Amino acid sequence: MSHVMIFAGTAFMGFFAIMNPVANTPVFIGLTSGDGERERRLVARNSVLLAFAVIVIFCVAGKLIFDLFGITLPALRITGGVVVFLIGLHMLQGEPSPVHSPSEADQQDSLDAELSVAISPLAVPILAGPGTIATAMNYSASGGMTNMFVTIGAFAVLCLITYVLFLFGQRFVEYIGASAVKVITRLMGLILAVIGIQMLIDGIAGAIHTLS
Repeated sequence: MSHVMIFAGTAFMGFFAIMNPVANTPVFIGLTSGDGERERRLVARNSVLLAFAVIVIFCVAGKLIFDLFGITLPALRITGGVVVFLIGLHMLQGEPSPVHSPSEADQQDSLDAELSVAISPLAVPILAGPGTIATAMNYSASGGMTNMFVTIGAFAVLCLITYVLFLFGQRFVEYIGASAVKVITRLMGLILAVIGIQMLIDGIAGAIHTLS
């Protein structure tokens, strides 16, 4: 039981660091600034539900995806580790990661259709970006069915937290201040960079073991 709790805490912190709902709240506010209360609620709900669906698919079908494309777990961990590390490095420097942030084209498209921001860029790639997907597959593939369900459960809890922050985002940002958001972002970046390096180490160790 203690092993499951430790794994759940590890998975949650990994997801929290890479999704960083605190830093994403101002992004949500900016993307929905011209919307009414009802539209903001719909965007918040749809974005977290879609992000959750994406992660569940990759957690459940991870083995099938591996077999279909001939991917090994060490290869995923190495690639995912590099992606996660780069995202964390950008966050640590106070810069948005190009693989985890909306492009100018995405933002322009979101202005053309209010609710489309729930799909892109909010759900993908902000909430369920490449780093989040790689992290989910790494955790869910590291054990049996228990690890998979715990991984999904940890992400579900984080989606709920993200939804609440999105709903009360304006008050939250005003309360903690912009400086606090920047500090939290850099702290999450450091944690994320360490997680990425650990994934890379595990992947290299696994590759060496497989080859030997």
